[in-house]
Amino acid sequence: MGDATVANVTIRDAEAAHFDRLAADWWNPRGSSAMLHRLNPVRLAFLRAAIDLHWGGDIESATPLAGKTALDVGCGAGLLAEPLARLGAAVTGVDAAPGNIAAAQAHAAGSGLAITYRDGELAGLGGTFDLVTCLEVIEHVGDKPTFVRELARHLAPGGLLVLSTPNRTPTSRVLLVGAAEMVGAVPRGTHHWDDFLTPDDLRALLTDAGLRMDEPRGIAFSPARGFHLSDDLSLDFITTIRHA
Repeated sequence: MGDATVANVTIRDAEAAHFDRLAADWWNPRGSSAMLHRLNPVRLAFLRAAIDLHWGGDIESATPLAGKTALDVGCGAGLLAEPLARLGAAVTGVDAAPGNIAAAQAHAAGSGLAITYRDGELAGLGGTFDLVTCLEVIEHVGDKPTFVRELARHLAPGGLLVLSTPNRTPTSRVLLVGAAEMVGAVPRGTHHWDDFLTPDDLRALLTDAGLRMDEPRGIAFSPARGFHLSDDLSLDFITTIRHA
């Protein structure tokens, strides 16, 4: 990818540059991406349950995605793409930041994983995929309706899309934008509260793109439990999505 004929419609150059600067530190669990490292086990648990339910596979299998293709949109340096590959999928990752892709390629090579990585607009990537993941990404894109239509275009018939994003609530404003950046849990300038979506906002975008959103689960935080799946959607939510 990196095709100059595909104009930046969903990528915001300032956002891409922000994450480009963080690329070298992506795999450091105590670095600038520490919150993603802490979120990842919760997201993976949700994802594994969704995969087993959607395809009715063996819940004991170590490779439930064997024979399937997966696309991780906004893949960063591969924090989700690598587990997807270990689950058996033929994985492609796409990201707006070339530095992230370089870091992802280097880490995958060191881990002995064959993952295809591309930088640039999703619209520049061909093909459809059995599983599409888009976790903590849509809040960073420019033209959200176009972005969602591209997600739909890349989802194979009968496929599964899993998406997570912060909810636009007073709680997320205080904790994700205010407190998290103040104490350095996430780098300053990472989140812009006005770009957050409510579940109803997301459902409307998905419906317009011919997709059907299931009931979302919250990703909540408490000092005792850390990040965990919850019925409380006030901070962040994750959901499964299919063609309507």
